[in-house]
Amino acid sequence: MKFLIAGFGSIGRRHFQNLLALGEKDIILYRTGKSTLPDEELDGFTIETDFETALANRPDAVIIANPTAMHMDVAVPAAAAGCHILVEKPVSHDLVRVGELQAALDRSGARLLVGFMFRFHPGLQQVKAWMDAGAVGAPLSVRAHWGEYLPDWHPWEDYRKGYAARADLGGGVVRTLSHPLDYLLWLLGDAEVAAAATSNLGLNLEVEDCADILLRFKRGTLGSVHLDYVQRPPAHSLEITGSEGLIRWDFLTGATMRYVPEGDHWEKFDLPVGFDRNELFLAQMRHFLAVVRGEADPICTLAEGVRVQTLIEAVYAAAEGA
Repeated sequence: MKFLIAGFGSIGRRHFQNLLALGEKDIILYRTGKSTLPDEELDGFTIETDFETALANRPDAVIIANPTAMHMDVAVPAAAAGCHILVEKPVSHDLVRVGELQAALDRSGARLLVGFMFRFHPGLQQVKAWMDAGAVGAPLSVRAHWGEYLPDWHPWEDYRKGYAARADLGGGVVRTLSHPLDYLLWLLGDAEVAAAATSNLGLNLEVEDCADILLRFKRGTLGSVHLDYVQRPPAHSLEITGSEGLIRWDFLTGATMRYVPEGDHWEKFDLPVGFDRNELFLAQMRHFLAVVRGEADPICTLAEGVRVQTLIEAVYAAAEGA
Protein backbone atom coordinates (compact mmCIF):
# COMPACT_ATOMS: atom_id res chain seq x y z
CA MET A 1 0.00 0.00 0.00
CA LYS A 2 1.06 3.58 -0.61
CA PHE A 3 0.74 6.17 2.17
CA LEU A 4 0.86 9.94 2.12
CA ILE A 5 1.64 11.71 5.39
CA ALA A 6 0.62 15.37 5.54
CA GLY A 7 2.78 17.12 8.11
CA PHE A 8 6.05 16.12 9.75
CA GLY A 9 5.75 17.50 13.26
CA SER A 10 6.08 15.17 16.23
CA ILE A 11 2.91 13.19 15.46
CA GLY A 12 3.65 12.96 11.74
CA ARG A 13 7.10 11.65 12.55
CA ARG A 14 5.61 9.09 14.94
CA HIS A 15 3.21 7.82 12.28
CA PHE A 16 6.08 7.64 9.79
CA GLN A 17 8.22 5.58 12.15
CA ASN A 18 5.32 3.30 13.08
CA LEU A 19 4.47 2.62 9.43
CA LEU A 20 8.08 1.59 8.89
CA ALA A 21 7.98 -0.60 12.01
CA LEU A 22 4.90 -2.34 10.62
CA GLY A 23 6.62 -3.07 7.32
CA GLU A 24 5.15 -0.29 5.17
CA LYS A 25 7.85 1.32 3.02
CA ASP A 26 5.93 3.13 0.25
CA ILE A 27 5.50 6.50 1.97
CA ILE A 28 5.25 10.01 0.53
CA LEU A 29 5.61 13.15 2.64
CA TYR A 30 3.66 16.35 2.03
CA ARG A 31 5.51 19.15 3.80
CA THR A 32 5.29 22.91 3.96
CA GLY A 33 8.75 23.28 5.49
CA LYS A 34 7.54 24.68 8.80
CA SER A 35 8.40 21.67 10.96
CA THR A 36 11.23 22.21 13.45
CA LEU A 37 12.26 18.54 13.40
CA PRO A 38 15.37 17.29 11.58
CA ASP A 39 14.60 15.39 8.40
CA GLU A 40 17.64 13.16 7.80
CA GLU A 41 15.46 10.07 8.26
CA LEU A 42 13.45 11.10 5.19
CA ASP A 43 16.38 10.55 2.84
CA GLY A 44 15.22 8.35 -0.02
CA PHE A 45 11.52 9.12 0.45
CA THR A 46 9.49 11.31 -1.91
CA ILE A 47 8.74 14.76 -0.48
CA GLU A 48 6.17 17.04 -2.09
CA THR A 49 5.44 20.67 -1.21
CA ASP A 50 2.21 20.92 -3.25
CA PHE A 51 -0.72 18.79 -2.13
CA GLU A 52 -2.23 18.27 -5.59
CA THR A 53 1.15 16.98 -6.77
CA ALA A 54 1.33 14.72 -3.73
CA LEU A 55 -2.15 13.29 -4.48
CA ALA A 56 -1.09 12.70 -8.08
CA ASN A 57 1.11 9.91 -6.68
CA ARG A 58 -2.21 8.05 -6.11
CA PRO A 59 -1.78 7.03 -2.45
CA ASP A 60 -4.13 4.43 -1.01
CA ALA A 61 -4.31 6.31 2.27
CA VAL A 62 -3.58 9.75 3.67
CA ILE A 63 -2.50 10.42 7.25
CA ILE A 64 -3.39 13.97 8.28
CA ALA A 65 -0.91 15.18 10.88
CA ASN A 66 -0.70 18.89 10.10
CA PRO A 67 -2.08 21.62 12.43
CA THR A 68 -5.75 21.27 13.37
CA ALA A 69 -6.91 24.36 11.45
CA MET A 70 -5.46 22.89 8.24
CA HIS A 71 -7.01 19.42 8.45
CA MET A 72 -9.86 20.07 6.04
CA ASP A 73 -7.59 21.50 3.35
CA VAL A 74 -6.09 18.02 3.11
CA ALA A 75 -9.03 15.81 4.14
CA VAL A 76 -11.58 17.03 1.58
CA PRO A 77 -9.45 16.57 -1.56
CA ALA A 78 -8.02 13.30 -0.19
CA ALA A 79 -11.53 11.93 0.35
CA ALA A 80 -12.61 13.13 -3.09
CA ALA A 81 -9.65 11.23 -4.58
CA GLY A 82 -10.84 8.04 -2.85
CA CYS A 83 -8.03 7.88 -0.30
CA HIS A 84 -8.74 6.31 3.06
CA ILE A 85 -7.94 8.76 5.85
CA LEU A 86 -6.46 8.78 9.33
CA VAL A 87 -7.03 12.29 10.66
CA GLU A 88 -5.50 13.42 13.91
CA LYS A 89 -7.86 14.65 16.58
CA PRO A 90 -9.81 16.82 16.70
CA VAL A 91 -11.37 16.54 13.26
CA SER A 92 -10.90 20.27 12.69
CA HIS A 93 -10.91 23.58 14.53
CA ASP A 94 -14.62 24.01 13.73
CA LEU A 95 -17.50 22.27 11.97
CA VAL A 96 -17.71 24.49 8.89
CA ARG A 97 -16.41 22.00 6.30
CA VAL A 98 -17.46 18.73 7.92
CA GLY A 99 -20.46 18.36 5.60
CA GLU A 100 -18.21 18.84 2.59
CA LEU A 101 -15.88 16.13 3.89
CA GLN A 102 -18.73 13.71 4.55
CA ALA A 103 -20.11 14.28 1.06
CA ALA A 104 -16.70 13.56 -0.47
CA LEU A 105 -16.41 10.34 1.53
CA ASP A 106 -19.91 9.30 0.49
CA ARG A 107 -19.15 9.86 -3.20
CA SER A 108 -15.80 8.08 -3.24
CA GLY A 109 -16.47 5.31 -0.73
CA ALA A 110 -13.33 6.14 1.21
CA ARG A 111 -13.21 5.36 4.93
CA LEU A 112 -12.03 7.71 7.67
CA LEU A 113 -10.59 7.02 11.12
CA VAL A 114 -10.27 9.79 13.71
CA GLY A 115 -7.06 9.52 15.73
CA PHE A 116 -8.40 9.28 19.27
CA MET A 117 -5.76 6.71 20.14
CA PHE A 118 -6.77 6.32 23.80
CA ARG A 119 -9.51 3.99 22.59
CA PHE A 120 -6.65 1.53 22.08
CA HIS A 121 -5.42 1.73 25.68
CA PRO A 122 -5.81 -1.75 27.25
CA GLY A 123 -6.83 -0.21 30.58
CA LEU A 124 -9.56 1.92 29.05
CA GLN A 125 -10.71 -1.04 26.98
CA GLN A 126 -11.09 -2.93 30.27
CA VAL A 127 -13.03 0.03 31.70
CA LYS A 128 -15.36 -0.13 28.70
CA ALA A 129 -15.83 -3.87 29.17
CA TRP A 130 -16.77 -3.27 32.83
CA MET A 131 -19.14 -0.44 31.88
CA ASP A 132 -20.80 -2.44 29.10
CA ALA A 133 -21.30 -5.32 31.54
CA GLY A 134 -22.82 -3.04 34.19
CA ALA A 135 -20.04 -4.07 36.59
CA VAL A 136 -20.45 -0.98 38.81
CA GLY A 137 -24.21 -0.62 38.40
CA ALA A 138 -25.65 2.63 37.14
CA PRO A 139 -22.91 5.24 36.49
CA LEU A 140 -23.69 8.21 38.71
CA SER A 141 -20.70 10.50 38.22
CA VAL A 142 -17.43 10.60 36.32
CA ARG A 143 -14.30 12.71 36.71
CA ALA A 144 -11.49 13.01 34.16
CA HIS A 145 -8.32 14.98 34.85
CA TRP A 146 -5.47 15.65 32.42
CA GLY A 147 -2.75 18.17 33.15
CA GLU A 148 0.65 18.44 31.48
CA TYR A 149 3.23 21.22 31.22
CA LEU A 150 3.18 22.44 27.62
CA PRO A 151 6.79 23.76 27.54
CA ASP A 152 8.00 20.21 28.18
CA TRP A 153 6.21 18.68 25.17
CA HIS A 154 8.65 19.71 22.43
CA PRO A 155 11.79 20.94 24.21
CA TRP A 156 13.54 21.46 20.83
CA GLU A 157 11.22 24.38 19.92
CA ASP A 158 9.60 27.48 21.42
CA TYR A 159 6.30 26.16 22.80
CA ARG A 160 4.61 29.50 22.11
CA LYS A 161 5.08 28.98 18.36
CA GLY A 162 3.68 25.43 18.22
CA TYR A 163 0.15 24.67 17.04
CA ALA A 164 -1.07 23.87 20.57
CA ALA A 165 -0.43 27.46 21.67
CA ARG A 166 -1.73 29.30 18.60
CA ALA A 167 -5.31 30.29 17.84
CA ASP A 168 -4.69 30.52 14.09
CA LEU A 169 -3.60 26.86 14.00
CA GLY A 170 -6.52 25.56 16.06
CA GLY A 171 -4.71 25.30 19.38
CA GLY A 172 -5.91 25.63 22.95
CA VAL A 173 -6.09 23.01 25.66
CA VAL A 174 -9.72 22.05 24.98
CA ARG A 175 -8.98 21.06 21.37
CA THR A 176 -5.49 19.72 21.92
CA LEU A 177 -6.30 17.56 24.97
CA SER A 178 -9.76 16.53 23.77
CA HIS A 179 -9.15 12.80 24.27
CA PRO A 180 -11.15 12.65 27.54
CA LEU A 181 -14.18 14.12 25.78
CA ASP A 182 -13.95 11.29 23.26
CA TYR A 183 -13.42 8.43 25.66
CA LEU A 184 -16.17 9.66 27.98
CA LEU A 185 -18.65 9.65 25.08
CA TRP A 186 -17.32 6.21 24.10
CA LEU A 187 -17.80 4.89 27.65
CA LEU A 188 -21.01 6.64 28.68
CA GLY A 189 -22.85 7.80 25.56
CA ASP A 190 -23.99 11.22 24.44
CA ALA A 191 -23.59 14.27 26.67
CA GLU A 192 -24.10 18.00 26.64
CA VAL A 193 -22.07 20.79 28.22
CA ALA A 194 -23.82 22.12 31.32
CA ALA A 195 -21.15 24.70 32.17
CA ALA A 196 -17.53 25.52 31.38
CA ALA A 197 -14.81 27.98 32.30
CA THR A 198 -11.40 28.59 30.73
CA SER A 199 -8.37 30.76 31.50
CA ASN A 200 -4.88 31.51 30.20
CA LEU A 201 -3.29 32.69 33.46
CA GLY A 202 -0.66 29.97 33.59
CA LEU A 203 1.35 30.55 30.41
CA ASN A 204 -0.21 33.80 29.18
CA LEU A 205 -0.97 32.33 25.77
CA GLU A 206 -3.43 33.65 23.18
CA VAL A 207 -5.41 30.44 23.73
CA GLU A 208 -6.72 28.88 26.94
CA ASP A 209 -4.29 26.83 29.02
CA CYS A 210 -6.82 25.65 31.64
CA ALA A 211 -10.39 24.46 31.32
CA ASP A 212 -13.00 22.99 33.63
CA ILE A 213 -16.05 21.42 32.04
CA LEU A 214 -19.29 20.14 33.56
CA LEU A 215 -21.11 17.52 31.49
CA ARG A 216 -24.57 16.02 31.77
CA PHE A 217 -24.92 12.68 30.00
CA LYS A 218 -28.21 11.68 28.43
CA ARG A 219 -28.31 8.63 30.70
CA GLY A 220 -28.28 11.01 33.70
CA THR A 221 -24.63 10.69 34.72
CA LEU A 222 -22.87 13.88 35.82
CA GLY A 223 -19.34 14.45 34.58
CA SER A 224 -16.49 16.85 35.16
CA VAL A 225 -13.38 17.25 33.02
CA HIS A 226 -10.28 19.25 33.92
CA LEU A 227 -7.67 20.02 31.25
CA ASP A 228 -4.53 22.12 31.56
CA TYR A 229 -1.14 22.92 30.02
CA VAL A 230 0.48 23.89 33.33
CA GLN A 231 0.57 20.94 35.72
CA ARG A 232 3.91 19.63 37.00
CA PRO A 233 4.25 16.73 37.51
CA PRO A 234 1.69 15.63 34.89
CA ALA A 235 -1.44 13.64 35.71
CA HIS A 236 -4.05 11.85 33.61
CA SER A 237 -6.75 9.90 35.38
CA LEU A 238 -10.38 8.81 35.27
CA GLU A 239 -12.80 7.86 38.04
CA ILE A 240 -16.32 6.52 37.56
CA THR A 241 -18.63 6.24 40.54
CA GLY A 242 -21.44 3.75 40.10
CA SER A 243 -24.35 2.63 42.25
CA GLU A 244 -22.56 -0.69 42.78
CA GLY A 245 -18.88 0.19 42.87
CA LEU A 246 -16.09 2.39 41.57
CA ILE A 247 -13.63 2.35 38.65
CA ARG A 248 -10.26 4.10 38.65
CA TRP A 249 -7.82 4.41 35.76
CA ASP A 250 -4.46 6.19 35.85
CA PHE A 251 -2.50 6.56 32.65
CA LEU A 252 0.83 7.42 34.24
CA THR A 253 0.89 4.57 36.77
CA GLY A 254 -0.90 2.11 34.50
CA ALA A 255 -3.39 1.25 37.25
CA THR A 256 -6.87 0.10 36.23
CA MET A 257 -9.04 -1.00 39.17
CA ARG A 258 -12.65 -1.77 40.05
CA TYR A 259 -13.90 -1.61 43.63
CA VAL A 260 -16.35 -4.39 44.47
CA PRO A 261 -18.51 -3.63 47.55
CA GLU A 262 -19.34 -7.29 48.02
CA GLY A 263 -16.30 -8.52 49.87
CA ASP A 264 -14.80 -5.02 50.10
CA HIS A 265 -12.01 -5.65 47.58
CA TRP A 266 -10.39 -4.24 44.45
CA GLU A 267 -10.24 -6.10 41.15
CA LYS A 268 -7.09 -5.07 39.28
CA PHE A 269 -6.27 -5.19 35.58
CA ASP A 270 -2.57 -5.33 34.64
CA LEU A 271 -1.11 -3.80 31.51
CA PRO A 272 0.94 -6.02 29.20
CA VAL A 273 4.58 -6.30 30.24
CA GLY A 274 6.66 -3.56 28.60
CA PHE A 275 3.66 -1.45 27.61
CA ASP A 276 4.52 2.14 26.71
CA ARG A 277 2.71 5.11 25.17
CA ASN A 278 3.72 4.31 21.62
CA GLU A 279 1.77 1.04 21.87
CA LEU A 280 -1.40 3.15 21.56
CA PHE A 281 -0.22 4.60 18.26
CA LEU A 282 1.01 1.23 16.98
CA ALA A 283 -2.35 -0.38 17.80
CA GLN A 284 -4.14 2.50 16.09
CA MET A 285 -1.93 2.14 13.00
CA ARG A 286 -2.52 -1.63 12.84
CA HIS A 287 -6.23 -0.90 12.96
CA PHE A 288 -5.92 1.74 10.23
CA LEU A 289 -4.06 -0.71 7.99
CA ALA A 290 -6.95 -3.14 8.47
CA VAL A 291 -9.41 -0.35 7.59
CA VAL A 292 -7.47 0.46 4.42
CA ARG A 293 -7.44 -3.22 3.45
CA GLY A 294 -11.20 -3.41 4.01
CA GLU A 295 -10.81 -5.86 6.89
CA ALA A 296 -12.24 -3.60 9.62
CA ASP A 297 -14.58 -0.67 10.11
CA PRO A 298 -13.11 2.46 11.75
CA ILE A 299 -13.31 2.26 15.54
CA CYS A 300 -13.80 6.06 15.62
CA THR A 301 -15.78 7.39 12.67
CA LEU A 302 -16.18 10.90 11.33
CA ALA A 303 -19.60 11.05 13.01
CA GLU A 304 -17.98 10.26 16.37
CA GLY A 305 -15.30 12.85 15.74
CA VAL A 306 -18.03 15.37 15.02
CA ARG A 307 -19.67 14.53 18.37
CA VAL A 308 -16.45 15.54 20.10
CA GLN A 309 -16.07 18.66 17.98
CA THR A 310 -19.63 19.64 18.85
CA LEU A 311 -18.79 19.33 22.56
CA ILE A 312 -15.61 21.38 22.06
CA GLU A 313 -17.56 24.20 20.46
CA ALA A 314 -20.16 24.01 23.24
CA VAL A 315 -17.34 24.33 25.81
CA TYR A 316 -16.09 27.52 24.18
CA ALA A 317 -19.63 28.92 23.93
CA ALA A 318 -20.35 28.17 27.58
CA ALA A 319 -17.02 29.63 28.70
CA GLU A 320 -17.63 32.83 26.77
CA GLY A 321 -21.07 33.18 28.32
CA ALA A 322 -19.90 32.45 31.86
